[in-house]
Amino acid sequence: MYSHMMVGSNDIERSKKFYDALFNAMGGRDGSVDPKGRLVYVHNGGVFLVTKPIDGSPATAGNGCTIGFAMTPEQADAWHAAGVANGGTAVEDPPGVRGADTATPMYLAYLRDPDGNKLCALHRMG
Repeated sequence: MYSHMMVGSNDIERSKKFYDALFNAMGGRDGSVDPKGRLVYVHNGGVFLVTKPIDGSPATAGNGCTIGFAMTPEQADAWHAAGVANGGTAVEDPPGVRGADTATPMYLAYLRDPDGNKLCALHRMG
């Protein structure tokens, strides 16, 4: 259904440090910079980009938006730690199982990137 996900950044170098650490933690590679100056990450068939806004206005986080990444619980823990160590902010509850009493418990971890974009590591259990 989706061709790609993209978030805005006001500092591409800072974002590269942050997102390289996240993608490495979930088994991916460092991002590359395309001819337009955007960071490009390709992992498990998905494409994720980070860019300065095309209209020249400052990048802002989308209120109510969350970008979710599928991974194992172990990768989620490493992803969360890498994000906090590289300029991200831990948000919501600590990484762990949510909905253990439901039919579809999930292992979740949440971060905000240095520009405030909300990210989620998710593993559906069972």
